[in-house]
Amino acid sequence: MAVKKAIKAQIKLHVPAAQANPAPPVGPALGQHGVNIMQFCKQFNDQTKGRDGLILPVVINVYEDRTFTFIIKSPPSSVLLKRAANLAKASGISGKEIIGKVTRKQVEEIAKQKMSDLNTSDMEQAIKVITGTARSMGIVVEG
Repeated sequence: MAVKKAIKAQIKLHVPAAQANPAPPVGPALGQHGVNIMQFCKQFNDQTKGRDGLILPVVINVYEDRTFTFIIKSPPSSVLLKRAANLAKASGISGKEIIGKVTRKQVEEIAKQKMSDLNTSDMEQAIKVITGTARSMGIVVEG
């Protein structure tokens, strides 16, 4: 049976897919815990090839012996909605200023992609969560 290692730290970062490098925020966050930064960057970039343009949340577990494991989560809903609506940024005045539109089908696709990270297993509830995010960003869901 495998020996369980003690976790020294848990680091949460948002890193662009396939573009991890030792510059901030990755370098300083990992360096203070003694982790091999280049090893993380290489592994992360290999696992996220083909997802260019997305910012991915990653949770890194650092162990006492300076080894690490990491889990890559799905991109934030806001990033996926901005991409679907072809927007650079969300509305500064949520609820009053409408800056884009997405279809219900696009919202369903985003909900499917986010399903593992949402706190529901019901597809209709997941769609409502994504729709609420869109509303707060100034994006209208049509259909």
